[in-house]
Amino acid sequence: MPTTSEVVDRQVSIGRSANRRAELLAARIEEGAANLAAFAAKLSDAEWNTRLSATDHRPIGVIVHHVASMYPIEIGVARRIASGNPVSDVTWEVVAQLNAKHAHDNSRVSKSAALDLLRQNSREAAAVVRAFSDHELDTATPLSLSFGAPMTAQFVIEDHALRHSWHHLAAIRKALGR
Repeated sequence: MPTTSEVVDRQVSIGRSANRRAELLAARIEEGAANLAAFAAKLSDAEWNTRLSATDHRPIGVIVHHVASMYPIEIGVARRIASGNPVSDVTWEVVAQLNAKHAHDNSRVSKSAALDLLRQNSREAAAVVRAFSDHELDTATPLSLSFGAPMTAQFVIEDHALRHSWHHLAAIRKALGR
């Protein structure tokens, strides 16, 4: 949880930001990543290696690394939409393949490596989001993940880069009964 001085610093930063909406989105990305990192940092080795669920067999550590690894992709999709380019090559089948490959390639990821990547990639994602203009956030183009419906860049940021850490932290807490 952020300290009082961090909250005040963030509020001052928002006041100076060129785009309040973008700043608030970026701050929520950082908050979600920080919450996930703080929780994951306290996990025992056994908990780190616990499978997430009966339907998602990835270990919790792989899930944390997965969230970190997805930030560049999720922000890349938002940037494409913000620039007015439709996204037709990102489908749920592609996502499933990407997730399976990631789980295979990172099956023994260390806690320190996953947490370092989570901090780095969330910070970088937030920096990119801070640079979005209102016009870019409001730009909508067809998105294959939404069955070709025109989605705004802000929706993609909120539904993917922002929500991702919150979603997986809730699933991890459930898996561990916390």
